[in-house]
Amino acid sequence: MNIVQNFLICLVGLPASGKSTLAGILKESMSEEFKDRKVKIIDPDLIRKSLAPDIFDHEQEKKVRDMSLHAILSELKEGTIVISDDLNYYSSMRHDLKEIADALQLPFFIIHVATPLKTCLKWNEKRGKKIPDEVIERVHKKFDLFNKYQWDRPFYVVNLSNTIDIDKKNHANEIIARIIIILNGSKLERGENGREKTNITIEKQKLEIITRRTVGMLLKNTKNLSVKDEILDLRKKFIKDNLIVSLSESKIAHNLIKFLEEELNQKLS
Repeated sequence: MNIVQNFLICLVGLPASGKSTLAGILKESMSEEFKDRKVKIIDPDLIRKSLAPDIFDHEQEKKVRDMSLHAILSELKEGTIVISDDLNYYSSMRHDLKEIADALQLPFFIIHVATPLKTCLKWNEKRGKKIPDEVIERVHKKFDLFNKYQWDRPFYVVNLSNTIDIDKKNHANEIIARIIIILNGSKLERGENGREKTNITIEKQKLEIITRRTVGMLLKNTKNLSVKDEILDLRKKFIKDNLIVSLSESKIAHNLIKFLEEELNQKLS
């Protein structure tokens, strides 16, 4: 899909919450969906390692932050879709990113990876305590909730506890579907027939989200993976053909499965 503009995603969450895993899945899925755009993850951990490979130097943190913000700004200016894979646990940190997006007149999306503290500590233990537990607990205590400013409301909230890979992929797909609606909606609102185009946008939002969810469930069954590419292509055709039809969520899912089975000439499990 070609999109008019790039955008900035701000991941927020505790250390060891699964942010980097989600960032990687988002990058892969967005690279497939937005083939005309480069997708870049800006990870301050990589910047830290480049400055001090063997130790954590607290005095370098301001420099790390400045370099991270500079990299985000530079990539956005180049038309890249940027994912900030940082803790961003202070609202001031999130506001720094919003200011960059606002200066470039680009959309800004906050995604809260709301994995509970207990799970983060358990995951940190499993991976060999790469981060001291007291650091995770300190971030948890200092975490700025999203209740101060309207701009600081999360666009999407995900708890990665007890999720398997296909569920994480489904979360990524739903995030992309919602972003597509925002981007398309912004473009459509400038049309002459605003009301009609807004209605189309609402229907497309519902179609995008429900069809992605339905396809994700179908692909959980390994028997359907042999026709994965065909299913993904047919999903896009189904959306295009049903834009002007108002359907319930259950009817969209039912009609999509029926459409896929007819086009593929096989029963989907």
